[in-house]
Amino acid sequence: MATAKARHILVDTSEQCEALKNEIIGGTDFADVAREHSTCPSGAQGGDLGEFGPGQMVKEFDEVVFSGALNTVHGPVQTQFGYHLLEITERTD
Repeated sequence: MATAKARHILVDTSEQCEALKNEIIGGTDFADVAREHSTCPSGAQGGDLGEFGPGQMVKEFDEVVFSGALNTVHGPVQTQFGYHLLEITERTD
């Protein structure tokens, strides 16, 4: 079974998501941005979601996490919770 490890940042607007993505691309550490801005409890751990398999996260997450490039910031990804930046740190097939 496929598994992945990822981290994310959850915010309320796509505009805020884009601004944070630009900060990260510009060199700011993903985990630091997550701790400061994410509204998800995982923000305290730098956005770390741990390891999970397909179907354990919302559909929009799965689509990115199980097909997107590793170690790249993806997003904004909209879910019922808000707007996410995702970084896939590991994946097995």
